Amino acid sequence: MTWIANNIRWIMIVSGVLTATMIYAAIAPDAALRSMFGETVDGPLAHILARNWGALIALVGAMLIYGAFDPPGRPFILIVAGISKAFFVALVLTEGRQYLGQQVGVAVVTDSLMIALFLCCLLAGRVTKRPAPAATV
Repeated sequence: MTWIANNIRWIMIVSGVLTATMIYAAIAPDAALRSMFGETVDGPLAHILARNWGALIALVGAMLIYGAFDPPGRPFILIVAGISKAFFVALVLTEGRQYLGQQVGVAVVTDSLMIALFLCCLLAGRVTKRPAPAATV
């Protein structure tokens, strides 16, 4: 756990960049859904929801990147990102097992790994670098 806590900045940057790639769904929802799930949804409402989904995931990625450079904000950001990823993993495993053979299966594994890394860091209690104790005179 020490290695994870010591490298949380890089873990958050890599996780954030990977997560932010879902901006693709906000730009090209049909292509993103076909790539992730092997099928698309039709209609204006489906496109609104898919675009919003992609934008929200990309924002979580941006938060992770931001948190890599803002130690005081890291605990909150890791919790929000972890919960978001846990919901996605749970939804795919309970409602969408048929898609696990698609690219979404890779996302489930990757997000699960990220959740584990975030949790280890939070449990280690070393999310932020603590300042050195002030010298007393």
